[in-house]
Amino acid sequence: MKIQKIRYLSSRAAWMFLLLFALLLIFLTVFTATAVREGRHLFFAVAGYAVLGAAAYVFYRWIYRPYLESAKVLRLFLTGYTIDALFDQKVLLSPEIEEMTQKVEQIMNTDELVNATKKQAQYLALQNQINPHFLYNTLEGIRGETLNAGLENVSKMTEALATFFRYTISNVENLVTLEEELTNVNNYYIIQRYRFGERLNLSVEYDPESEREIMSCKLPKLTLQPIVENAIYHGIERKIGDGNVSIKIETTATRLIITISDNGIGMTEERLREIDDKLSRTILDYIKPDSEAHGGIAVVNVNNRIKLLFGEEYGICMYSTRNVGTDVEITLPLVKKDTGK
Repeated sequence: MKIQKIRYLSSRAAWMFLLLFALLLIFLTVFTATAVREGRHLFFAVAGYAVLGAAAYVFYRWIYRPYLESAKVLRLFLTGYTIDALFDQKVLLSPEIEEMTQKVEQIMNTDELVNATKKQAQYLALQNQINPHFLYNTLEGIRGETLNAGLENVSKMTEALATFFRYTISNVENLVTLEEELTNVNNYYIIQRYRFGERLNLSVEYDPESEREIMSCKLPKLTLQPIVENAIYHGIERKIGDGNVSIKIETTATRLIITISDNGIGMTEERLREIDDKLSRTILDYIKPDSEAHGGIAVVNVNNRIKLLFGEEYGICMYSTRNVGTDVEITLPLVKKDTGK
């Protein structure tokens, strides 16, 4: 250990000072003994002790104590207890060390800025990717014409489609209430019912005694509809017989857990592992032209938005059995509308 410490200039400087101090002390002791024996030069001997003591004191105040403070700050920085103290040191070892510290501060500030900008850009990219570019006013006009023509079914379908589009393109808030999300899912369900008829069924399950509290929970806009759409197109569309999609909502003290299940065709273990791999990390590979998109892109998309907004501990877990169905479990922090969190 001692040999390893000699690698450092600080250790070498300390050893050099101790050696010089010891040599001067020996010389002063011999000089004092001679002065006492000969009865002269005693003043110089006393002055020598005073100078030696003053030198030791200056060394302690100017060099050793600032070094100890600097070493303490560096240890705290390395163990993660402080960052700002690294850049507020009064005494530094050399101009080069000061320049290096300033460079580190600049890099850290740049990284924070880049990371914040990158996350915001990623979120906006995801948000734009799932926003359909339709003009709901045009649909309202079509609805009016169909009402005049007595086409009530077409009018209802157009109304649901217009409301669905208005929700997706007009609300710029990052978080919406669960009630708004379920209303949007219901509009989407109405549209799909005109295509699938009685074959498609949607149910929502939650504790009715806690309805008000549950419906006020907040979550990212378009969290549920893309998952329901995924269940219909990749699970139920190719299934023979009725297709059921259920949304089960549960809460804990700190979390909102939503499970969207379907009784569709499910997926192979290989495909499930592929999607699980994408869900386990935040990636941008899914931002591709539509022609390159594969099934499950909506789940990955929603998962990444949740992780970007709330952290890696939240997101989506997926379970699927071939010819049985698929469960998509969404875990979110419990954020209430009234809390303003």
